[in-house]
Amino acid sequence: MNKKLLASGLFAILCFTACQSKKVEKEEEGKYSVTNPVVMDTSFTKEYVSEIQSLQNIEIRAKVKGFIETINVDEGQMVHAGQVICTIRPREYEAELMKAKASVNSADIKVQNAKVLADKGIISPSELATAKAELDEAKAEAALAELYVSYTTIKAPFDGFIDRLKLKVGSLIDEGTLLTTLSNNKEVYAYFNVSEAEYLDYKTKAKENDRSAVTLLLANNQPHKYKGVIETIEGEFDNNTGSIPFRAKFPNPDYLLKHGETGKVQLTVDLKGALVIPQKATYELQDKVYVYVVDNNNVVKSRQINIKQRLSNIYVIDAGLSPDDKILLEGIQSVKEDDKIKSEFVPGLQAIAPPVKQ
Repeated sequence: MNKKLLASGLFAILCFTACQSKKVEKEEEGKYSVTNPVVMDTSFTKEYVSEIQSLQNIEIRAKVKGFIETINVDEGQMVHAGQVICTIRPREYEAELMKAKASVNSADIKVQNAKVLADKGIISPSELATAKAELDEAKAEAALAELYVSYTTIKAPFDGFIDRLKLKVGSLIDEGTLLTTLSNNKEVYAYFNVSEAEYLDYKTKAKENDRSAVTLLLANNQPHKYKGVIETIEGEFDNNTGSIPFRAKFPNPDYLLKHGETGKVQLTVDLKGALVIPQKATYELQDKVYVYVVDNNNVVKSRQINIKQRLSNIYVIDAGLSPDDKILLEGIQSVKEDDKIKSEFVPGLQAIAPPVKQ
């Protein structure tokens, strides 16, 4: 009988202890961390798809008709200003030049004869003037013929890289035929489009004549090792896209970048006095973002917020919260609207600190 009483007593004690343990555990589980939004200065990196263009990129076209006689460069070769790219057979134009020079000599003889006759009064001064005009016309024709001869030798107007050669030696070309293109890649431009709102923010915060430093991320996700600067902003918005082109200039002494490449311009945007909260304090419902605001009575109320910018572990708030609000930090999935909770306050700066890597 005593054994039965002892067993019953032990069972009662165990049940009581278990109940007390569950009660304490339940009370601990019912305690939630809350925090407050933080006002702070921060920054983020914005990426813009960009088109890379050479500092100078021109088409090399024939100025005269004829047969290509020589090609003196190869595709992809770097050439220097004044270097011969190709020649067009010049014989026809040299013949025209000789003919024009002969006409100059003939006209010059006529002028000399006219001077003698005019001095003797045999011909009128107007006839001498006519002879001089014919000489001037012959000289002009000769100068033009000489210019056409020079057009048969096509030279590089500046240092740069030759693109694809469109034709081969012996090809018959017309005036204006595209031969190749020449690119000066010592420096390059990166054009990228910025939205109207971002443009207004940039102009509001940028100082006059400010040249913001930017980074160029290449197609292989590696940054170009030389920083660039934003030089200009075009004069009009595109009505179709609502954006305006910016132009950044990058040094390219290694000639790594080529005309027509693509990349991403990375622009650091400073945010002064931004209102930030931890991302883990939010939840999404039907593409909208919400938080649980905890009132003075520790009752939770859901509230929609507008996100201005998503950073690594925080959200920059555009609307919906104030620095005086208290929001639920953890246990968002465990509460519902109008629940009354026990709260433990975590300072905002501590709440937004990135997790420590183990």
